[in-house]
Amino acid sequence: MNNHPIISEHPWLIVTFAISIVVMLLLDLGVFSKKSHEVSNKEAVTWSLVWISLSMLFSGLVYYYAGSVKFYEFQSAYWIEKALSVDNLFVFILVFKFFDVANSNKHKVLFWGIIGALVLRAIFIFSGAFLIELTYLNKLLGLAGIQGFKYDINIIMTLFGLFLVYAGIKSWSAGDEDDDEDYNDTRGAKLIRRFFSVSDNYVGDKFFTIENGKKLATPLLVVVAVIEFTDLLFAVDSIPAIFAISSDPFILYTSNIFAILGLRALFFLLDNFIHLFSKLTYGLAFILSFIGIKMIIAPFYHIESVYSLMVIGGILALSVLASIMFPNKEEEELAK
Repeated sequence: MNNHPIISEHPWLIVTFAISIVVMLLLDLGVFSKKSHEVSNKEAVTWSLVWISLSMLFSGLVYYYAGSVKFYEFQSAYWIEKALSVDNLFVFILVFKFFDVANSNKHKVLFWGIIGALVLRAIFIFSGAFLIELTYLNKLLGLAGIQGFKYDINIIMTLFGLFLVYAGIKSWSAGDEDDDEDYNDTRGAKLIRRFFSVSDNYVGDKFFTIENGKKLATPLLVVVAVIEFTDLLFAVDSIPAIFAISSDPFILYTSNIFAILGLRALFFLLDNFIHLFSKLTYGLAFILSFIGIKMIIAPFYHIESVYSLMVIGGILALSVLASIMFPNKEEEELAK
């Protein structure tokens, strides 16, 4: 694994990344999201292609200036986050259904949810990279005056690996318990209700309203908070997973953000074609376990990023193929 951060060698790449993200967000917020509307399949496909194309273009810059190793790291981290985020989107569908959110308001909720994710992922990734750098066993033993091992084991990476194997096994055997969850009882909803009185009614796409001279939060603000906390919980899986791919925080953050920014469009496609992903949960469970094992054995045997990318891509393709060939009866009826 190439441990030389891109930032130190090509600092202007972060400027390119930042400008691209800011321009696209301003374009989305100021032009396409100026008025709340129901997102059509055509619009969702168009935006999905735009974000994927922009991600691939940026990865091309990484390849040209930083080489194939960084390119494969970016691609692997990107598709891992993209795949694991699909599982997150299944929960978003349930949240919107629970709170009876109008289709025209879902786009705005997801937009502000993603803005929050940009900040939270930065905190997780850069603090995680810092902690990992401090917890190599040989370094800790050296500070204690003890001779190190032959293999440079990292304590946090090993713990992450064990956790991901456990998460993969748990995901494989998980049922549909989320279907009956009371999202009013989640931490996000409780946080809003602690600081604001909440109206019983939606007021278009507004987060606040005035009733009887009193300022109240609308249920839409509660939904945003629930989405934010849901993403926070899913980041517990996805962020450790990408650390198995690279130790370069720039690669991890840029790939993560590009994957997240395409989630809104992917959500609307998933919402309309959910029957095409009925077996994806099993594929994601396998991917989590594979990445966990990779992290555990990393000090003894390094699996190159290109092979990780091949495994991840293959599992995702097989999961979608199995979903199409063997659809769940309920989802098949829902799709008709």
